Amino acid sequence: MKIERILPFARTLLTNAVAQGDVAIDATAGNGHDTLFLANLVGDTGHVYGFDIQPQAIQATQQRLTEHHVENRVTLIQESHSNINLLPRSIKRRVTGAVFNLGYLPGGDKDIVTTSETTISAIEQLLDLLAPEGVIVLVIYHGHEQGKQERDDLLTYVQNLDQKDVHVLQYRFMNQQNNPPFIIAIEKR
Repeated sequence: MKIERILPFARTLLTNAVAQGDVAIDATAGNGHDTLFLANLVGDTGHVYGFDIQPQAIQATQQRLTEHHVENRVTLIQESHSNINLLPRSIKRRVTGAVFNLGYLPGGDKDIVTTSETTISAIEQLLDLLAPEGVIVLVIYHGHEQGKQERDDLLTYVQNLDQKDVHVLQYRFMNQQNNPPFIIAIEKR
């Protein structure tokens, strides 16, 4: 297939935005796959901040980072991504990439899900921290009831962002069954 699937395209967007020495954020650390990916992008001179509310997600991410010898590049924070304001102000306008995988932790409690309120709050805080041309990538899983609400609220929110401040992209496959995930990407101007 020549068209990139959803997760590879999310990584392409991040690869184009995040370089050695940069600051990046994984707003939903989950099992640590994106945190590790970002840690490799920022290299030894950059830093990644990873958020998750679930202890098992923080533990799984820490284990993955340790196995790959990049744990010194990452600070894990067991908090909601709506608490991005906990990060040092020194990173303002230095964050080049942020990623969200919305929904619930794969293999975890499906009753613990992201919500549009916390996600929109996190996006608003990130927009203040992003460097020019910094990118926020949201992978939206909407195959469950709360996911549908979060999807609808986020689409309404991003469609109303001022084009003078950001570019907003939606990337999705239109003819797949079972509510396939899709991407919203926000690039700061």
